[in-house]
Amino acid sequence: MYKDHDKENMYGSIWNFPDNLKDALTIGENISLKNKYYNIQNIVIAGMGGSAIGGDIVAILEEQNIKIPYLVCRDYNVPKWVNSNSLVICSSYSGNTEETISAFHKSKDRGASICGITTGGKLLKLLENHKKDYVKIPKGLQPRAAVAFSFIPIIKLIEKIGLVNSNLKFWFEETVNTLNNNRVYYGSEGNKNPVYLLANKLYKKIPIIYSDSSTMRVNAVRLKGQLNENGKMLAYFNELPELNHNEIVGWQNNQEIFEHLCVLWLEDESDTSRTKIRKKITESILNETNISQYSIKVEGDSFQERFLNMVHFGDWLSYWCAILHKTDPSPVKKIVRLKNELNERID
Repeated sequence: MYKDHDKENMYGSIWNFPDNLKDALTIGENISLKNKYYNIQNIVIAGMGGSAIGGDIVAILEEQNIKIPYLVCRDYNVPKWVNSNSLVICSSYSGNTEETISAFHKSKDRGASICGITTGGKLLKLLENHKKDYVKIPKGLQPRAAVAFSFIPIIKLIEKIGLVNSNLKFWFEETVNTLNNNRVYYGSEGNKNPVYLLANKLYKKIPIIYSDSSTMRVNAVRLKGQLNENGKMLAYFNELPELNHNEIVGWQNNQEIFEHLCVLWLEDESDTSRTKIRKKITESILNETNISQYSIKVEGDSFQERFLNMVHFGDWLSYWCAILHKTDPSPVKKIVRLKNELNERID
């Protein structure tokens, strides 16, 4: 059935995730810097959508190894503290993301060191014209499907600049092997596939995704975005412990709409002990509202392996939701319309 609706082969893009990881690593290992970087005291990743998620993934996978402040900036502006001691990595798959182009100019005006990751477009021209280092990544993908190319090159770039001593080599091969095995199951259309089964339970609902802020938060952000873009569905996320200080109270009034919602818990064995307790209590409280709740927990020997396996699980989940809606997961017509109208309204 999926081939009837998947006209642009999003199936193949998701299937190729482990292959893209290997290709991205090769690209990263071949980075050759032409500039020198002195006294870098903070790192800013400027990007939107799938490019920004790449920056988020680096932050969590390299959390123990990045020893200076690191921020992902989703905006036209960069923080006021960006200066000549900052490294700003402008990441845009198309190279034409207007927020990222703006961030390039703002960073240049502040005297920051700038690098880029892109397939081409205006950003590539800016990087070349100003003699900045950049990583050119393959064209032909939906930006959200190019996530491997948006985070592996960042790791290798900041490693070559001398800002991180990555442990990627310790988990990469086993992670790719796990993803190769799991895509056979996640990509099968039928009830033997746990992802397909879960998609059947939630594709007619509005998922609210919860996770531990210190482990699977980025996965929650990623899954929310994938359900939006691939599934063409509304979805929302929040994190523990913060949601226990506000959102939990919201599960009281307007209960007539609860039948249209569901809660997805993203869990990991490394979730903090107090958060695990909070999750159990919160789950119990929500059970009193009769809201549907589902937990997703994946296997893996390392956190990095489980993290990327969860990314893959979520991407397939969004895909199967699209197919069950009889929707082509690839086109993002409302984004295209928005960009076209923005281009007609230049300041």
